[in-house]
Amino acid sequence: MPAIPLRHSRLTGALLLALALPLSAQSPEAEPEVPVEDASAGMADADPALDAAPEEAVEPSAPVAATDPVLLDAEIMPRASRSLLLDVVRTNAGFFAVGERGHVLVSEDGRSWTQAKVPTRATLTTIATADGVLWAAGHDGVIVHSTDGGQTWTRRRAAPWSYDIVDPSEGVPVMDLLFTDARNGFAIGAYSLMLVTSDGGVTWTPRSVLDNGSGPEPEPEAEPADDASAAADDWTFSDEDLMLDAESDPHLNAMARAGSGALVIAGERGTFMRSRDGGATWESKRLPYEGSMFGVLAWEDDHILVYGLRGNVLESRDLGDSWTEVETGISTSLMGGHALPGGGAVLVGANGAILTRPDADSPFTATAYEMSTGETPLLSGVLPVDDAGYLVVGDKGADLYRPK
Repeated sequence: MPAIPLRHSRLTGALLLALALPLSAQSPEAEPEVPVEDASAGMADADPALDAAPEEAVEPSAPVAATDPVLLDAEIMPRASRSLLLDVVRTNAGFFAVGERGHVLVSEDGRSWTQAKVPTRATLTTIATADGVLWAAGHDGVIVHSTDGGQTWTRRRAAPWSYDIVDPSEGVPVMDLLFTDARNGFAIGAYSLMLVTSDGGVTWTPRSVLDNGSGPEPEPEAEPADDASAAADDWTFSDEDLMLDAESDPHLNAMARAGSGALVIAGERGTFMRSRDGGATWESKRLPYEGSMFGVLAWEDDHILVYGLRGNVLESRDLGDSWTEVETGISTSLMGGHALPGGGAVLVGANGAILTRPDADSPFTATAYEMSTGETPLLSGVLPVDDAGYLVVGDKGADLYRPK
């Protein structure tokens, strides 16, 4: 059997949700569809400066087949609201959820969903909003955005893998977006990908987060293996063999802005980065937990919380100088979350797990979201809809959840 390239093997293993879930995860029930025009009422006015930006789609620099999914328009699917959805935001126009096949869905109430026309079929992993403008990004480095409240979308970036050019950024998915205002934003992703924009997402420029002279402390070198024992047992691994070392180009999974204005990034294998100068320079740190973190929340001052594999949650009041392990009572991975006022939070993950706390001084309470079919899907995103309920998205689509 030919060896699987390390690059693709590692990427598949690390991006649990975005890359491992089947693209055909759909429920047999069809959601009622509402015309797109009906969902546009009450949309916020966009920044006039962004409206003046050119609307031509930006094509990839490398030659790519015209049939590549990243360059094709998303197909309007009757059960899109029951397909794999990975992130969700709320604007004055309503809720927007993104997921597989370039799906962008909009809903005024979290129940009835309309699929928008989007110029890509690449899986969209993240969506962000600022000042009424929307951006979504995902596989093959695609970034699309809307300046009219989600009515129309333009593709601004695409970097699909190609045989013609050997570039480490080819095919790399964007995992999170963060905009500090309608013009200035960041996109982060696999293999330490960072892109910045200062024109509202029309153009994106790569930026390194690893060459600021403050990288993570070097890991101690492993003792050389005994050749005789290695030859005798090629497929048996010791505890040392199974330890996760720090990667030189870790996947960057999530980004947030603290109340102090500082920026933080959480990633694979205990990766944590922070910037106090608006992202111009970055300091690499190590989390006390060496597994991957999939999300980060932020509140006032330098109060932050990261969450990820096996239900691990860490909290810091000093932007990562010190950490406190937060008890969750679960061992399933946490994939999405939302910060609530006063240090409160809601986290979601595998097996329908939902963790909530009303404030920073309260413990998390664990409940499980269960569909009418009895399934407990993997949840990847959550938003509060009112004082008593949440909108959740995951591998079975979008739904409203109200704790009993």
